[in-house]
Amino acid sequence: MAIQKAKYHVNGGVHPAYRKELARESAIQAMPLPSMLRVSMSQHLGAPAKPVVGKGDAVLRGQLIGEPAGFISARVHAPTSGSVKDIVEARTATGARVTAIEIEPDGADTWTEGLHGAPDWENEPPKDLVKRVAEAGIAGMGGAGFPTHVKLSPPPEKPIDTLIVNGAECEPYLTADHRLMLERAEDIWTGTRIIAKILGATTIRIAIEDNKPEAIEAMDKALQGAGGDVAVAVLKTEYPQGAEKQQIYAITGKEVPSGGLPMDVGCVVENVGTTLAVWDAVLNGKPLTERVTTVTGAPVKTPGNVLARLGTSYQDLVDFCGGVQGTVAKVISGGPMMGFAQDGLEVTTTKTTSGLLLLPPSDVNTFKSMPCISCGRCVDACPMYLMPAELSQMLEAEDYDAAEEFCVLDCIECGCCAFACPAHRPLVQHMRRGKAEVMLKRRQAKEKEKAAKKDE
Repeated sequence: MAIQKAKYHVNGGVHPAYRKELARESAIQAMPLPSMLRVSMSQHLGAPAKPVVGKGDAVLRGQLIGEPAGFISARVHAPTSGSVKDIVEARTATGARVTAIEIEPDGADTWTEGLHGAPDWENEPPKDLVKRVAEAGIAGMGGAGFPTHVKLSPPPEKPIDTLIVNGAECEPYLTADHRLMLERAEDIWTGTRIIAKILGATTIRIAIEDNKPEAIEAMDKALQGAGGDVAVAVLKTEYPQGAEKQQIYAITGKEVPSGGLPMDVGCVVENVGTTLAVWDAVLNGKPLTERVTTVTGAPVKTPGNVLARLGTSYQDLVDFCGGVQGTVAKVISGGPMMGFAQDGLEVTTTKTTSGLLLLPPSDVNTFKSMPCISCGRCVDACPMYLMPAELSQMLEAEDYDAAEEFCVLDCIECGCCAFACPAHRPLVQHMRRGKAEVMLKRRQAKEKEKAAKKDE
């Protein structure tokens, strides 16, 4: 057990103003129940959950209200006790419209019966631990939202030797993970050990950027006495050090192949919030019904890190933090690099809501996109060795075959290219559209092939 500096330097990257001082010193505060919770059935990557309750039904906290609708899907549970006011179509932070269940709290916050933890988890078979994670509805809480039970079930031919717990939190402004490491280090470490047992991983690294010395110290203290190949890996502060492929390379020197997954190189990366949710599910038997979200930005009167129930509106989060001072020019769900701009505060929190950022006019620039000047700054900044300038022009021309050939699907949408572009090109938006079009083309080809085989 030791503190180690990451051995390798990742390609590209940028250095935005981090602005973490706004909420970094704010201890996590539990928010009182709001008057209404709107719980989305799409809180994870993959197929949205299917509602299993109806209008007027009484529900208890932790009760299943949405069942998985596919292999890559996750359970959704009631964040409190109360009654189902309605089942509606609601907008998500990304702009999609999905089914949501509106719950009117009764104020009692009564847990459902039959929830049992496993304090002797070290003696439980890994498959039983995975089942507990699946039943708790845990999804990656760093932002991607991949169902955790799927991630913890790699095929036998892809054994996992290294588990990396991601505490880098490289996105500017956000400090929720930082506070979790300061306040819940022991529980995060227990969750880490549970995941390592499930995977059979013998090497464990807690990855933290070097601008978080207090978190490094807290996690190092939690690891005291741990046996085996365990260490806190200190990363250079550089965006996007929190991206899993970059983190794997920085720590191990292994490169995830194009189109591949971390399991292809024997690694799994889990966010610190996810490991804490695993701890709660396994030790206490509790489904995921709340998370810590950073509410920050100059217009927020009291920026902070809020423990709020899933389904809490952004308006309620801001009100809990004292409301707004001055003018709000932009609202972002998430951070400024990878977050999504909002047109209001009616969207509600999900398992992936790491932050809510309000920006004043002085922090928002209005500009027009100009033609590419072929300066190459986007190429230098790209951590995935892509050529964003070339891809952008292909996608503007709707040449999706060429974009696919130039590996547009490898884009992680980190925003480094757009941050570095002096012509203010909407590069991330181009990549998102391009990836969606390529995936649509592939699905249509598979359906056509399936239909042809059926006709034979």
